[in-house]
Amino acid sequence: MDSVVSDAARGVAPLVDVESDDNLRSWQTDRARAPIATKIVVAGGFGVGKTTLVTAVSEITPLQTEALMTEASEETDDLTATPGKLTTTVAMDFGRLTLDDDLVLYLFGTPGQQRFWFMWDDLVRGAIGAVVLADTRRLKDCFPALDYFESCGLPYVVAVNHFDESELFEPEDVREALTIPAHIPVMITDARRRISVIESLLALVRHALDETPE
Repeated sequence: MDSVVSDAARGVAPLVDVESDDNLRSWQTDRARAPIATKIVVAGGFGVGKTTLVTAVSEITPLQTEALMTEASEETDDLTATPGKLTTTVAMDFGRLTLDDDLVLYLFGTPGQQRFWFMWDDLVRGAIGAVVLADTRRLKDCFPALDYFESCGLPYVVAVNHFDESELFEPEDVREALTIPAHIPVMITDARRRISVIESLLALVRHALDETPE
């Protein structure tokens, strides 16, 4: 079988699309530099925007496990704040984001309903930290996530997802309402906007490094 090199020598265009070195990242051209793979968990209450966040920032087509909501969940899933919600995550969301030259973030979005919490132990294994999304219209929904990460000692930040119809509060007001310790970053974000999400993820990476510098 003819090789790509022999084809090129005969003036035939190779079948493989070889990228120029100018378009490659440093860890792709230097075998001694492997990318730093970092796992991050995105958690929070039902319908708070976890799937939206992962979708907005992922550089690959995100893996989603969305299922249509049925009448069977009416008594357990409160749609008061999200009346237009038709689907829900039943396992996890997964996306990838490359930061800098050789830092790759792998994002795992957890399901929000209580009946799926048994999967959290598996989803957080190996993670450096978590982003807890909060909705100011129903702050109590993020307490289970906060309690979980506090109990297992995983670094986390709180990102208040600002919905168009919700009142905008200052981060310190949210901190006080949720009794979040002073060293935990609290910020306002928009899960639909890529730049806003990246800022929240960078805040988590910095916080995780401060908490576990080794």
